[in-house]
Amino acid sequence: MAQVLEFKLPDLGEGLTEAEIVRWLVEVGDVVAIDQPVVEVETAKAMVEVPCPYGGVVTARFGEEGSELPVGAPLLTVAVGATEAPAPPAPSAAPGSSADAPAAGESSAGSESGSGNVLVGYGTGAPAARRRRIRPERVGTPAAPAPAPVPEPVPVAVPAAAGEVSGQQGPVAVVSPLVRRLARQHEIDLRRLTGSGPDGLILRADVDSAIREAEEAARAQTRTAAAEPAVAEAPTAVAAAPAAAAERIPLRGVRGAVADKLSRSRSEIPDATCWVDADATELMAARAAMNAASGPSGGPKVSVLALLARICTAALARYPELNSTVDTAAREIVRLPGVHLGFAAQTERGLVVPVVRDAHTRNAESIGAEIARLTELARTGKLSPAQLTGGTFTLNNYGVFGVDGSTPIINHPEAAMLGVGRIMPKPWVHNGELAVRQVVQLSLTFDHRVCDGGTAGGFLRYVADCVEQPAVLLRTL
Repeated sequence: MAQVLEFKLPDLGEGLTEAEIVRWLVEVGDVVAIDQPVVEVETAKAMVEVPCPYGGVVTARFGEEGSELPVGAPLLTVAVGATEAPAPPAPSAAPGSSADAPAAGESSAGSESGSGNVLVGYGTGAPAARRRRIRPERVGTPAAPAPAPVPEPVPVAVPAAAGEVSGQQGPVAVVSPLVRRLARQHEIDLRRLTGSGPDGLILRADVDSAIREAEEAARAQTRTAAAEPAVAEAPTAVAAAPAAAAERIPLRGVRGAVADKLSRSRSEIPDATCWVDADATELMAARAAMNAASGPSGGPKVSVLALLARICTAALARYPELNSTVDTAAREIVRLPGVHLGFAAQTERGLVVPVVRDAHTRNAESIGAEIARLTELARTGKLSPAQLTGGTFTLNNYGVFGVDGSTPIINHPEAAMLGVGRIMPKPWVHNGELAVRQVVQLSLTFDHRVCDGGTAGGFLRYVADCVEQPAVLLRTL
């Protein structure tokens, strides 16, 4: 006899308490194997596929795509032991259907022993022998109300609210849930867009362009209406005109996590900022020489960010006060033994801070390779929660946005952040003469509880000296 088991949203680690359903990977009536991914969820840290620890028939799903569920809330129910559908009539019997039943039976048998895999908060015993997904026409087990049957195969389709043309089916070339949500909020029909990404992939820039065109069309229509002869109306008619509704965007997911962390930083950390302009001409020349020495096939090029990261690790070795955190409960400053260097990265999902582990043990080339690897994972939304936590100091290169300076907000619970503006030609007094040099502004925001201005100024001055004269760094190598 089939046993109906409830699978709840597991603890995804790193203190996460909720997740947003991005995409269901199974339908009601599907046969699932042990540890088969059943839903894709987005947390404040990353996007992950959640595997189900039971094998059987999906009898109910809880939560629509785009909805948010707390940890411990039901995700779906599975009828364990009811993996075979009733035998269909002879004319519609598909060849090989009898061969599918044993495979489904194997999933059922595996569910009794379990999988042995663990996703932070749950796990089972031995692994299943086979992992298959079968979509029977009917499943002979009590189930929650299911959607109306659709002719097979069922194409993946975006809901009409997200931009689907009524009566059309088939996939829309959209990967990012942010793009789908943006289109849904602005009532943009994704099927009418031509994607500028690879293989016609619709990017956020395509949706933003469509939004601007729609707004411009609305403004043009308003101007046309205003140019027509006005009809005298009673004052009450003007008052009765509906006011434009303000757009409300929920603070959740990555945006909500950033808001919470920055608010906590501002409320708990008494921060201060100091800054200095530095002549980066010699640093840029040193970088060009390094990359030229490696030859055309001598390995990856060293980036400016990698050089600045290496300079930061050397500076933190001289000023360890800034590689620390404050234990408010114990009223203690905790100086950390190693440097786990975070760097700010802007992605379609928002601002994330991947962490280069043990940066104090790496050279500029190793740091650069790790930054490149983590940046690619951030771009594709594949960073794990562990790769986004545990930083001890953050480097923020906001110069990529074309700005010169900023006052960074400390990435709580760290004690400092170095901000780097754009490197650009400016008039500069060099060797007593006015010259055009490559100048950059460096900003250091620090926790005034861990040190005073003298320490912060010494750290920033050392970084600026290494930027202006890279040979200074050789003394610490």
